[in-house]
Amino acid sequence: MQALEDQFLRVNEEQSATPEGMPYRSGTPSQRVSSWQRAYAFKLFLTDVLIVVLCAFGAQLTRFGDTSMFLEASLTDVLGFRVGYTFLSIGLVGTWLLALKFDGAWDRRVVGNGSAEYVTVMRATLGTFGALAIAAFLLRMQVARGYMVIALPCGIVLLLLGRWFWRQWLRGQRKAGRNLHRAVVVGDRAKTGHVIQQIADASDSGYQIVGEVTTSNGGPVGFLRPVPDSIYRAVGYDEILPLIDETGSDTLILTSSDVLTPERTRHLGWQLDERDIELIVAPALTDIAGPRIHTRPVAGLPLLHISYPSMSGTKQVVKRAFDVLGSLALIVIFAPVLAVVALAVKLTSPGPLLFKHERIGLNGEPFKMLKFRSMVVDADRQLKSLLEQQGTGDRPLFKVTDDPRITPIGKYLRKYSLDELPQLFNVLNGSMSLVGPRPQVAGEVALYGEWDGRRLLVKPGITGLWQVSGRSNLEWEDAIRLDLYYVENWSLMNDLMILFRTVRAVLVPEGAH
Repeated sequence: MQALEDQFLRVNEEQSATPEGMPYRSGTPSQRVSSWQRAYAFKLFLTDVLIVVLCAFGAQLTRFGDTSMFLEASLTDVLGFRVGYTFLSIGLVGTWLLALKFDGAWDRRVVGNGSAEYVTVMRATLGTFGALAIAAFLLRMQVARGYMVIALPCGIVLLLLGRWFWRQWLRGQRKAGRNLHRAVVVGDRAKTGHVIQQIADASDSGYQIVGEVTTSNGGPVGFLRPVPDSIYRAVGYDEILPLIDETGSDTLILTSSDVLTPERTRHLGWQLDERDIELIVAPALTDIAGPRIHTRPVAGLPLLHISYPSMSGTKQVVKRAFDVLGSLALIVIFAPVLAVVALAVKLTSPGPLLFKHERIGLNGEPFKMLKFRSMVVDADRQLKSLLEQQGTGDRPLFKVTDDPRITPIGKYLRKYSLDELPQLFNVLNGSMSLVGPRPQVAGEVALYGEWDGRRLLVKPGITGLWQVSGRSNLEWEDAIRLDLYYVENWSLMNDLMILFRTVRAVLVPEGAH
């Protein structure tokens, strides 16, 4: 096992060489980072191998049992020998692992870095089975559909679960201060402060900001929260390399700056290469997902091209089809729960079963959102006075702390989001989506800033980024930012990831009101 790990780490290090082809130098901060990265990638490698073997041979045994040793197909007429399912399973395992390898499933730039890791696994898996289907067609192999039907979903589900498990482990390590990149941020004060805040807010980002090099000692410029006092600070760009050496950093994050000329930036890159320090350029763009950013070399300049968000044409059809099929399936699955909750609401408090509340939907159009009633009948009339009592009548997100209007059964319904289940019928009739921005009341929409109305460009959702990122504990600015990020960067994969995270948020409820 140790020899296998050493071989894996050696190959991975060769592929993680610098652009000049030189492997990481031993003893540097980057070498120490590369060590835990390769060890983490090896854990993923072993997990993926076990899952691929289990799915391939498990599908064979489940589908055929002891009678599956040979595949009688027209290959016999072409190649003159019989191909067994055992041989097919071995070939599937090898092809699958090679697809994961060449798609970068264990690359240090991919592992532990957000949804790109899950996309890589799914792309490699679907590509493998697509290639198998094409080969079977061209060679006229009568591969049993049951074999494919078992192996494919088994592989996707288990590989994603394996990645999720290790991501949780890595997240715990990072929260404990391990497996982190030590980074110095360089640039104008306002821009460095913004980058530091964004990274500090994401506890699992993998970066620990240990230093800041700016042009002045001025205080925060319009920051939402104070910049941490624990980091080292230096004034003047001549202090970049001394500060990196002093803090033992392995990464330099360079924000856009008018002071650093292109020539000086190039020289800085060469000096960083001598120290084996990773250079990251943070453009003055935030809340834009990777698929919308394209690098195109123009006249020797690495220009970033940003595509604008679009929710029309094929994307709109795909999202609507996903909503219809998903809501129908969930209504069938949760039918017993819907019946039990409806009976509990009806028997424990007087009033209607459902609460129909007007919310603002797509393009500012109002609609009636359905919920199981979790409050007393005259709850709306009490809201204004309760908000004034707690001093929040003029704030967005109309929430009442320790709300006395909630019925005893309503507390449990809200804690586990069971009161939201009737919204599946809103999704079915097209007024809502499974995933989208939080559906807000007219009073909250009236408090929007200049650009906040862009969140109305898509249908509101039963769940969304705000629900899986803190739910009702979020401040108004954070909730709006997350909703706008969703609108700007929608994709079906993001919807699937949010639904997956929603399950966890419901099972371990925090901040539900």
